[in-house]
Amino acid sequence: MRKVRDYDAELKALGDKARALKVKRVEQLGQLVAATGADALDAETLAGVLLDAIGSKDADAKEAWRAKGAAFFQRRGRKGGGAAAIDGSGAATEPGGNAAGGSGGTSNR
Repeated sequence: MRKVRDYDAELKALGDKARALKVKRVEQLGQLVAATGADALDAETLAGVLLDAIGSKDADAKEAWRAKGAAFFQRRGRKGGGAAAIDGSGAATEPGGNAAGGSGGTSNR
C-alpha cells in the first residue's frame, strides 16, 4: 500500500525553509556592510551608492568593483576566516562582492 503524502506539511516545511534562507541572507548582507566599514555611512548615502552600482552600465567599472570585492574576501579569509563568517561558503561570496563589497571599498576613500 502506498504511503499518503501530506502536501500541506511539505508546503509548510518549504515555506519555513525559504523564510529561514531569506533571514540568513539579510543577516549576511548586514554583516557584509559592517565588515566593509560601510556601516559608518548614513543609510541614504549607502542606498545611493548601491543604486548607482546596480544602475551602472559601465562593464569596466563593474569588473573593477568585482575585483575589489574578491580581493576584500581574500584578505578577510587570510585574517582568520572573516569571509567564511560573513557568507559561510566561498561560492556565495562573489555575488555579494560584485556590488556591495566593491561599493563599500570605494566609499571608504
